[in-house]
Amino acid sequence: MISTAMPSVKLAIYDMDKTITRAPTWTPFLIHTARARAPWRLALLPMAMLASAGYMLKVIDRARLKQITQRLIVGGRIGPEDRQALARAFADTVMEKGILAGALDRIRADRAAGYRLVLATASYRFYAAEIAARLGFDDVVATESRYAPDGDLLPKIEGENCYGHAKLAMIRDWMAAEGIDRANAHIRFYSDHVSDAPALAWADEAFAVNAHDPLKRLAGERGWTCLDWRGGSKRS
Repeated sequence: MISTAMPSVKLAIYDMDKTITRAPTWTPFLIHTARARAPWRLALLPMAMLASAGYMLKVIDRARLKQITQRLIVGGRIGPEDRQALARAFADTVMEKGILAGALDRIRADRAAGYRLVLATASYRFYAAEIAARLGFDDVVATESRYAPDGDLLPKIEGENCYGHAKLAMIRDWMAAEGIDRANAHIRFYSDHVSDAPALAWADEAFAVNAHDPLKRLAGERGWTCLDWRGGSKRS
């Protein structure tokens, strides 16, 4: 989908977990939150592992898995102030120990080249946005949470889990809301996982970053550029 006209907008869209970060963030966030709020909930981790097994066996989908684990390890509700404090503290720990140095270099290079930086992640917005802000991203497309009328965070997803085909649809919806015409945009997309194949195929430049074997094979078939940013981590 490479545009023949000079693009008016340049977008660099990054997945987060294991693309920018050294490891997935959801389970670490759950543990971080349980330790801060209710350490006894860590005893429920084996139940969360059973839910993960259900996902592996295709009994439940990823969205259901996230909702179950949030209910078990975090609880039914988190108030707005508590949620913000937890998200900020968790983002600080990720920035301290979990950001790949190669990712930081590429983010800086894309910014210097005039790209608008977009984080597109299946992680929940309420904490992913804190990480994105610290990394200097301009925009975030992420899984949205459901909130109670009083603002409490609930263990529910609002809309779709930002994963696979849904991620690409959500990016397109975000572009439409921002008034960005695909025909007038040049798009780079970075991801470690084959689930992002729809977005990688749609982008003008596709980068398989820190790729697992299925994505490596697909990248070889499609001619996508492979990058490895796992040589180091950022420390404050």
